[in-house]
Amino acid sequence: MNSQVWFLFALVVSVMVHEVTHGYVALLFGDKTAKEAHRLSFNPLRHIDILGTLIVPLILIVAGMTPIGWAKPVPVDPSRLRNPRNQFPIVEVAGPLSNAVMSAMAFAMTELAIHNVFLPNLVNLWIDFGLVNVVLCIFNLLPIPPFDGSALLERFWPDTKRAAYFKFRQYALPITMGIILLDNQTTHVISGLLYHVQAWWLSLLN
Repeated sequence: MNSQVWFLFALVVSVMVHEVTHGYVALLFGDKTAKEAHRLSFNPLRHIDILGTLIVPLILIVAGMTPIGWAKPVPVDPSRLRNPRNQFPIVEVAGPLSNAVMSAMAFAMTELAIHNVFLPNLVNLWIDFGLVNVVLCIFNLLPIPPFDGSALLERFWPDTKRAAYFKFRQYALPITMGIILLDNQTTHVISGLLYHVQAWWLSLLN
């Protein structure tokens, strides 16, 4: 199995867990929206966004660019949370934190595969899982709408401006993706950050 297939497999599983985590934490805080939409499922077909989960990452890989991607967002209704202002940022940050946990688990499994059960395919699989998840964690924590990290800013957004902000947030993805793709070709600020994070992760392997 080639590296592109390993990567796409790791990406699909990772974004699925990321989104389901959002839904479960929201449910914990009283919002049943994701449950009612049948999105608290580990069936990848419920979460795959054809463009964001498959087409865009594959195009970027083939083009030799830093691969990024996304899944269908799990629906969360902040108004149904028991304490929306304080709990919504936790719901949003829970997704990237799930990626941090998966990256740490993949690191441990990579070490195990290298030193105890040396099977090249398993090493490649766990390395891909680790790199995908550390990138998803940092990428989604960027304080830019509509990424999860923007929720940390929203916590302190003036109440009088929140309605207008959330309306903008709904349509921010194309603008933000355009900025990121432009960065990939020019300034390399974001892509450079993701590259260094991946290099750091790999440097920890013994």
